[in-house]
Amino acid sequence: MNQIRRWRRILILSLLLLSVVTPIVFLSNRIKSITSVDRGEFIEEVSDIRYKTNDDLRLTAFEQDGEGFNKEPKRILKDDELNPVVRSSVSNKSHDGSQSSERDKTLVLSEMSEGNSNKTKEEQALVSQQTNSSDTAEKISAKDIQASPKTKFQRPLAKSEKNSRAQLGPATDDRIKEIRDKIIQAKAYLNLALPGNNSQIVKELRVRTKELERAVGDATKDKHLSKSSPQRLKAMELALYKVSRVFHNCPAIATKLHAMTYKSEEQARAQKKQAAHLMHLAARTTPKGLHCLSMRLTTEYFTLDHERAKPFQQSYINPDLYHYVVFSDNVLACAVVVNSTISSSTDPGKIVFHVVTDSLNYPSISMWFILNPVSRATIQILNIDDMNVLPLDYAQLLMKQNSSDPRVISALNHARFYLPDIFPGLNKIILFDHDVAVQRDLSSLWSLNMNGKVIGAVETCHEGEPSYIAMDTLINFSDAWVAEKFDPKACTWAFGMNLFDLKEWRRQNLTSVYLNYFNQGVKRHLWKAGSLPLGWLTFFGQAIPLEKRWNVVGLGHESGVKAGDIEEAAVIHYDGIMKPWLDIRIDKYKRYWNIHVPYHHPYLQRCNIHD
Repeated sequence: MNQIRRWRRILILSLLLLSVVTPIVFLSNRIKSITSVDRGEFIEEVSDIRYKTNDDLRLTAFEQDGEGFNKEPKRILKDDELNPVVRSSVSNKSHDGSQSSERDKTLVLSEMSEGNSNKTKEEQALVSQQTNSSDTAEKISAKDIQASPKTKFQRPLAKSEKNSRAQLGPATDDRIKEIRDKIIQAKAYLNLALPGNNSQIVKELRVRTKELERAVGDATKDKHLSKSSPQRLKAMELALYKVSRVFHNCPAIATKLHAMTYKSEEQARAQKKQAAHLMHLAARTTPKGLHCLSMRLTTEYFTLDHERAKPFQQSYINPDLYHYVVFSDNVLACAVVVNSTISSSTDPGKIVFHVVTDSLNYPSISMWFILNPVSRATIQILNIDDMNVLPLDYAQLLMKQNSSDPRVISALNHARFYLPDIFPGLNKIILFDHDVAVQRDLSSLWSLNMNGKVIGAVETCHEGEPSYIAMDTLINFSDAWVAEKFDPKACTWAFGMNLFDLKEWRRQNLTSVYLNYFNQGVKRHLWKAGSLPLGWLTFFGQAIPLEKRWNVVGLGHESGVKAGDIEEAAVIHYDGIMKPWLDIRIDKYKRYWNIHVPYHHPYLQRCNIHD
């Protein structure tokens, strides 16, 4: 019995709870649906009313004229009363013109009621009152309404609709520029010492500045601005007007502004100098991934059995084959140069690649090519420190150059001037810098007639081109000895991909010429440190120009090289400090280098070297 009573109580309480909760749920859903649709538009309309002027406000119940409230309110005609009036006005076109004014107003109301039958009586009253109170509005006659019966009343657009229609047009940034100008102007005033006790104006100006900065944010187009930005801009203009009234001493303000401008320029110069220093520091620093790769390969190299070293091959000194050489201490850069050259060749079996490095990087580079052998071409790894071709005091002489960049004064950078001694059995050779990538077959270069010249290179002396560089940019022609022997207007050329006639080089003994010029530059400052100005002087008058497509330069700095020139180039050269393996690289040029990097290799994966 008690069990039945308990269940009965539970049932009754459940029904009571259901009767209370159900209306609340339905009512909350109803409120939610109303607010989600109408709340934004309602706020928009309230904000419109808030900023309207007194001339735009109109009473809907009474006319505001000189008689005050003595006049009776305007009668609002209903639909069934308006329709007969329209029909009678159309049939009686010859009525007297003295009654046309009042009839036209009635006809306007009739037309609006027909075009928008869903309007409420309050809206019709508002339209009627606005029609009566407008002194300058153009009157519409009954004949015009009859001639164009399709004319319909269109309600005014809400703000949200205006914004959506405005966004359909072309996106501009005029408003953003105006806002940023106001912010700069406000900050300029804040940096000036306001005369007298004007702390309230300063406080207001700071508040308006922060409001505008929040309103504009990171927007780049006017359509991205918040809806409150126009009001905040007006408030800022008012605050700036107040501040401008405070300052009266224009000469003092001009002096202060000049001092601020000078200080800003000094800061900009200091920042630019620091940025350039950091860029060069980043260019000289080995990335962590490359250091990891070199260390792993070196460790692996010393675990091998070196008694089974690869024997000397006769192809290394065969002058009938295509010999290429690269001087480098970068494992990944060497891999790209070798891979791109072999993959672009139509006859890779005739390619012999000589990679010259130093003692520190010899194990890692050797191990890389042991792990990644090239089946068709021949590769030889050489150690510059094991050769007896460089002078004994060469390292000390290189250190005397006026440069703190170890890349510029390294032995690998200047070893190119000893090519005839490093390869005594060869007659021709193509020299690559390690920051190049090959995109086309180079076999046609081997049949080029050098006409007694020593070096084939792409010229860089054409003004207006991205590769343009003049002789006096790197060479000091104010020195009498330099000015007497060389022409400052002579055509310059680029390293990166060069064809050398070693036989003619030996005949003219140009290595001795290089050493003479090098010693002259050590004694006094004749050129900037590096191999390029010495190359111009050593091979002065000994260069044969190649077509531009053989070596497109400028991918290692912001030179504006065209994409079409890069696509058609046989060799692309990342000259400059923004090398493709560094973090400061130019991303739009890196993809041409990336296609030759084996990012899938386990060693690269372990060292976090990714595309």
